[in-house]
Amino acid sequence: MTVPRLKAGIFVRALIRRAEVAGAHAYVLRKGSEEAGAVVLKLLRRDGTSLVLNQARNGDGALVWVKPLGDASEEEKSRIWFDRQTRFDPDLWIVEIEDADGRSFVDEPIV
Repeated sequence: MTVPRLKAGIFVRALIRRAEVAGAHAYVLRKGSEEAGAVVLKLLRRDGTSLVLNQARNGDGALVWVKPLGDASEEEKSRIWFDRQTRFDPDLWIVEIEDADGRSFVDEPIV
């Protein structure tokens, strides 16, 4: 059974708006396919590290977010990972969120 999926462009614009309403700043670092591109988030923290979140599906097909680089990563490590992912998936969206509290603004679980 497939789970209905919101178009990537609509999801990204809604996420950016949600972050801005809450007082954060969000930017599209890389625009992917409007229809079906995967979305990756880069959350910038006060301590200079970032948390990268990658969309995934769990065993039941529900959307979750995973931490492919662990709980914190340096800028260079994130950039290298993003470069590798965009070579693998040219439709990939990369959204950066700057928030003092490090919030992700997604409703799905982070695993």
